[in-house]
Amino acid sequence: MSFRIVTTNWFRLTLPLLIVTFAMVCQNQIVELTYSNREIITSLPYALFIFTIVLAHAFKQSRIAMVSATMLLAYWVIQSRLQSPLSTGTTIFELSLLTLLMPISLLLVLSYRDASIFSKPFALYLFKLSIFFIWSWVTLSYIHEDGLDDLNNTFLFVWPSVSQLPFILVIFSLAMVLIFSIFLMSRNNIIDAVLYTTALLSSVTYAFIHITFISSTLFSLAGILLLLYLINASYELAFNDNLTDIPGRLALESDLRHLGKVFSIAMVDIDHFKSFNDSYGHETGDDVLKLVASKLQKVGKKARVYRYGGEEFTILFKGREVPDTLSELEELRAALEEYKMVIRNKDARPKNDKVGSKQRKTKAKSNTVNITISIGVADNLDFDTVAEVMKAADNALYKAKKTGRNKVCSA
Repeated sequence: MSFRIVTTNWFRLTLPLLIVTFAMVCQNQIVELTYSNREIITSLPYALFIFTIVLAHAFKQSRIAMVSATMLLAYWVIQSRLQSPLSTGTTIFELSLLTLLMPISLLLVLSYRDASIFSKPFALYLFKLSIFFIWSWVTLSYIHEDGLDDLNNTFLFVWPSVSQLPFILVIFSLAMVLIFSIFLMSRNNIIDAVLYTTALLSSVTYAFIHITFISSTLFSLAGILLLLYLINASYELAFNDNLTDIPGRLALESDLRHLGKVFSIAMVDIDHFKSFNDSYGHETGDDVLKLVASKLQKVGKKARVYRYGGEEFTILFKGREVPDTLSELEELRAALEEYKMVIRNKDARPKNDKVGSKQRKTKAKSNTVNITISIGVADNLDFDTVAEVMKAADNALYKAKKTGRNKVCSA
């Protein structure tokens, strides 16, 4: 299975669902296995979540560490407070609080950026978790004094044929899992996959908490998936270009090993980029690179774009010869030539929204520039190795630069 398939939103959506389905189908076998190794398996989630937090610190993925800390706390609550029948004491209410606060805690993760765990955002998140914990403790003390009869007949009404969890919380959990799945399908970021997976597995655990060892099983699986997502995140950091958010040189070298029988390679270079950088500054130069990268990604469905280095990009066309690519490459070149990029004067930028709105209404004059690119393309029909095709495409690019720039040349 290629790495690209593993990182698609559909794969990330269906994998946790398949895992949950498998766990429920093989429930009896899992219970037998867990019972014979119960001390190890019931302790496994603690080890997995703690290891994930340590590893997340090393990779500066504090948001995954936040999710792991939340799961660690939730699992501790299950093991220390929810091992008695739901009908006794405040067990059902404690389970309800956990079901309610878990997805809310996960949503809070989206308000932070990644850093190490010894950072202000991570400390602030832990503080919010502690607030939830203290509030739950105080609420439980109040409920314990006044009893649960009224709540059981209203908010904590249970539909036994559906779940032992209050029905209103079953609906709430489904809604939250759906929201996280929408985030995953629309954005497909690692953190979206992490939040969706943990929300799904924890919700299923709470809904079927009466099943023996279900918390140990599903929380262990959640810990394993969190570790896999963490490794996935480190892979993306290594293989993706941070500035343009497209695959980088390492990803290109990896994909060059799996091109098939027919392929074309296009080398793309931004014209006069150095003088442009010198004239307008490196920040504007970075904006140009981002713009070109975003335009290149629209070249075609079967094409894959990489940042080769500096102002140079590479496009791979699998299963296509040079003639099949020329029209798309020409459209790309023309689209960039026609695009007018606004050069903003950051020193003259308004300090508040009111002044900015006034300037936009009066259509304040801004400097605009046209960006052009030169492209060289070659296929493997006349060459024996990938390296020869790359060199041919590079020579075609050199020809385009030498003969006036802003054009597409083939080998």
